[in-house]
Parts: sequence; structure tokens; C-alpha cells
Amino acid sequence: MTGRAKGRTARTHAYEVAVRAEAALGEGPTWDADAGRLIWIDILGSRVFTYDPVSGRRTVMVTEQHVGAAKPRAGGGLVVNLRDGIGLYGPDSVAGSGGSPAGDAQEFRWLHHEVVPGRRANDAAVAPDGSLWAGTMRYDEAPGGGTLSRFGPDGTVSTVLDDVAVSNGTGWSPDGRLMYYIDSPTRRIDVFDFDGRQVSGRRELAVIEEGEGFPDGLTVDADGCVWVALWDGGAIRRYTPSGTLDRVVELPVPRPTACAFGGAGLTDLYITTARTGLEAPHPLAGSVLVVPGAGKGLPQPAFAG
Repeated sequence: MTGRAKGRTARTHAYEVAVRAEAALGEGPTWDADAGRLIWIDILGSRVFTYDPVSGRRTVMVTEQHVGAAKPRAGGGLVVNLRDGIGLYGPDSVAGSGGSPAGDAQEFRWLHHEVVPGRRANDAAVAPDGSLWAGTMRYDEAPGGGTLSRFGPDGTVSTVLDDVAVSNGTGWSPDGRLMYYIDSPTRRIDVFDFDGRQVSGRRELAVIEEGEGFPDGLTVDADGCVWVALWDGGAIRRYTPSGTLDRVVELPVPRPTACAFGGAGLTDLYITTARTGLEAPHPLAGSVLVVPGAGKGLPQPAFAG
């Protein structure tokens, strides 16, 4: 399979601005269904944001380290993929607003602490069983310098992949039998068989051709289609379970980073973007964009720890 758009691929420019911002590396949009809000991050800004599309209320929490992902916990609060490991924040950790840090440092604790010089956290996702699948990468993006690991609610950890360059999008099919995964420099969207805990049978779903960007974050919709953000490609693409490209959302910013369904009915596609490395960023680079009524998303499980 290749990532090239063909004949009947639907294209649209129907985006809106959800949150106007200047995040250096906006990432990880996640819909928190219990709170009715979007969670997203600025990795290089060490910040976790929330946005309520109904009230317009926004909050921000400053972390002590670069943060690769933030996901809701089943009992409230957040699990975060930080530079030096996996951390837990309590239920009141993102209650603040405006530009002030929110939460009390005493509400934070490490679930898994592992300092690896030159390495940082990147994208993460919660599996159907409530475990966290978290990726890492080296700051210099050296091949083989990153990992993908599974973290259980009790802090147990197992390495899933140990030869990764830039660990990015991870998601599961509606029936939980397939896992999709992206190591960005490979330009591939890969698919694994998933037995509820382990993966096997890695194979290629689609390839993004040179000059069309690099695959970054992904989300899976209720039809089992995979939506992928193209870093340096200025678009979101949707692939069917067979790997056929059938829809492209074209964007004004060159570096969309990830996407997720949210809002009432999980029909709105939220898209995070980045401005880092751009000499003349577009005015919307670093903002969160949204495509209303883009499709139908899947409810995302909270971390069980």
C-alpha cells in the first residue's frame, strides 16, 4: 500500500479554530468524556491544557519536565508520560485556569521512574484493558534510541518495541483485535495483531511517500478507519482498514501533530499543531483546530491506575 491520494479520495478544508494558541509542539489531543473536555499538551512548553467546547473554559498545568502525553485516570486526575518516566496527578491537578500552574506538587507521584540521558517521552495511548502504552525517543531522533512500553495500573512495565526512532501514534480497532502504530521516520502506518496484552504479526497498512510529510499521531474511528496527522504534510488522512486512502483534510499549517474525536457524540475531529522549527510560522501554527462532524469516534478508556 502507499499513501498517495487517488481518484475518488474526498478532500475538504472544513476546519475551524477551537483554541488559538502558539504551542511550540502541540500534541496528544484526548477527549475526557467524564469531564466533557479536551486534554492536549505542549511537549516543549511542559504544559498540559484542557478546553471545554461548551463553556469555552480553558485550564493549564505546568509540568516539571517535557511532557509527551496526558490521559485521564479512571479515578480522576491524569497519567502523564514525562521525560523521566510515567507520573500520576491527583483529581484536582488541572483545576486551575488562565496562565497559572494548577494543582499541588504533593498530588504528584511517579508510577515508573527511569532516567535515560538524552531521551524524552513522546506519544502514548490507553489500551482497551486500561493499560498505558507509552513511547519514547531521543532528542536527536537517533534510530533505535526510543521504545514503546506497556505500563500496567500497578506500575509493572514491559517493553513492546525496543528499536524505535520516534514513537508516535498508537490506537486500537473497534473490536480490540488490531493495534495501529507509527514510528515516524519509517513513513509507515503499521498494524499488529493484538491479543489483549501483546502484539504480533507486524505488517504495513500504508506508507506516506517522500515529499508528502511524515505520519505522526493517529486515531481510529467507529468504522475502524485510521486518521493520521502528517507532519510537514499539512493534512490529516483517513485510511480504511484495508489501507485505502479515502479522505484528506487539508490544513493551512504545515505541521499537524495528532488528532482525536471529541464533543457531543464524538463527531468532531480535534487537531493539534506545532510551530517549532518553522522560520515563518502560519498564524494558526500551535493552535488546536477542529473539523465539526468529521465522523464518529470511539470512546477512549481511562488509565486504570
